[in-house]
Amino acid sequence: MNFLSFLPSGIIILNIIFIILLIFFERKDPTATWAWLLILTLIPVLGFILYLFFGLTPKKRKIYQRKQQADESSNNKAKYFKRSLADEKADFDHLEQSIMRLGFENELPAEIGYNNVKIYSSGREKFEDFFKDLKAAKKFIHVNYYIINDDQLGNKFMRILTKKAAEGVEVRLLYDKMGCRKLSRYAIFSLEDAGAEVVPFAPFVLDINYRNHRKNVIIDGQLGYLGGINIGDEYLGKSKRFGRWRDTHLKIVGESVDSLQYRFLLDWNFASDNNLLAEEKYFPEKKEKGNSALQVVSSGPDSREEEIKSMFLKMIYEAEETIYIQTPYFIPDQSVLEALKLASRSGVDVKIMIPDRGDHPFVYAANNSFIGQLLASGARCYRYTKGFLHSKTLCIDSRVLSIGTTNLDVRSFKLNFEINAFIYSRERAG
Repeated sequence: MNFLSFLPSGIIILNIIFIILLIFFERKDPTATWAWLLILTLIPVLGFILYLFFGLTPKKRKIYQRKQQADESSNNKAKYFKRSLADEKADFDHLEQSIMRLGFENELPAEIGYNNVKIYSSGREKFEDFFKDLKAAKKFIHVNYYIINDDQLGNKFMRILTKKAAEGVEVRLLYDKMGCRKLSRYAIFSLEDAGAEVVPFAPFVLDINYRNHRKNVIIDGQLGYLGGINIGDEYLGKSKRFGRWRDTHLKIVGESVDSLQYRFLLDWNFASDNNLLAEEKYFPEKKEKGNSALQVVSSGPDSREEEIKSMFLKMIYEAEETIYIQTPYFIPDQSVLEALKLASRSGVDVKIMIPDRGDHPFVYAANNSFIGQLLASGARCYRYTKGFLHSKTLCIDSRVLSIGTTNLDVRSFKLNFEINAFIYSRERAG
């Protein structure tokens, strides 16, 4: 006898309605659509509950669609970003120009900026400079972090911000409510009492989707930080489970700080219902510029396309000699996986490094599955054995390097708000 015959007719009708909504109204890729159809059909009651929590999210998606429209309609971009790709052609070859062009063609064009860039490979190194720069701030500090833990490092960070706010420095902290669920309420209240503004990016605490995974900091409009390192003791090698935490982060001094600032203010305006983009003081003339050309590219539910994934694909297809990747989560979609396999089979030296131990058993199994397919195509895989690898880097031909918050997985491509720097420098990418 059919299992559905035991279910109340109301549940069956609701299940059918959800299936219709899924097919005709939800903008999912075919694989996800078929997966939900099977779940809703084979396990109607449990599938119905799962779909309520993880599948049907029109209200949240509509919120971020409004954000996307507001971001795109902003007329301030041309005011702060005037350089065109035509201005850069003399300095870059065809490979670099083709990748740059894709960034310029985004809904929010990624202008080339020239900077002094410092690359960090450990939390200790980064936080030594980061805290020093925070303490030296004179005008404003804008901070967006996915994770700020209630531990020794997190408390030190919050105390520094609180002290700077009490000194009269404008301090704005934007945080993800789920990622910062361990952040002390007392630390937030103390920071606000000192005069800072603190705003959560999204109120959906229990939703694992649509998280603001960006980590960008701007200090006085002159320097910025961007990368994979959150605020927590584990980034100092104090993780009881993993020990050393290997990650990659950037310090940017120069023109691209305006791009970091622009992205921060778009997110801040959305979360706080303010409009700070019109304030020219947040885009001051740069005291220092460097020689490293850089594009800041962001993507997420607030963008029309999967911009960072598109940049990754372009890099992979343009690579002539080498593709080097570091990622904690290698769960790519079919387009990225096929691009890497094709590159390897074409003679490009494809090397990928993943953690030797995963932070989740299912992720670890998925990593191994996709890595197996790459190995079969001739690519080489390396496992980081000294702790946990959290670094998110992609480098091709020792010429173009991407560092940022984006993992090489479907969640970063489709569901999270991410931000990456694409560096066009043989010195930095070599």
